[in-house]
Amino acid sequence: MDPDGVARAFVDHYYTTFDTNRAALVGLYQEGSMLTFEGDKFMGAAAITQKLTSLPFAACKHQVTTVDCQPSGGGGGMLVFVSGALQVGEGEHPLKFSQMFHLMPVGPGNFYVQNDMFRLNYG
Repeated sequence: MDPDGVARAFVDHYYTTFDTNRAALVGLYQEGSMLTFEGDKFMGAAAITQKLTSLPFAACKHQVTTVDCQPSGGGGGMLVFVSGALQVGEGEHPLKFSQMFHLMPVGPGNFYVQNDMFRLNYG
C-alpha cells in the first residue's frame, strides 16, 4: 500500500463527493468520528453529515493544492493534510482552506474518517 497514493485517492473521492452530493459523505464517517469545522465540534456520522449538508451554499468546487500524509500509530492509520481553494459561487473569489483527516483502516484498502478538522484561511 502506497500511503501517498491512498491519501490522494481519498482526497479525490472526498472532494468530488462533497462537491456533487454532500449527503453521500455519511459513509466515510462512523459514530465515533469527530469533525471540527471552524472551531465547532460535531460527533458521529449523522451530526457531521447534518453540518456538511446545511452549509449556506448549494454549489461549490474544491481545488486541491497540496496533499501531505504520514502514518499514524501502529494500527495502520494515516494523517492527511490538505490545502487548497474553495469556490462557492459564480464570480466569487475562491476561499483558501486547510483540512486534516485522520483515517483509520476498516479492512484491506478501506478507511473511515476518525477525525476531520476544517478551517478557512483568511488574510
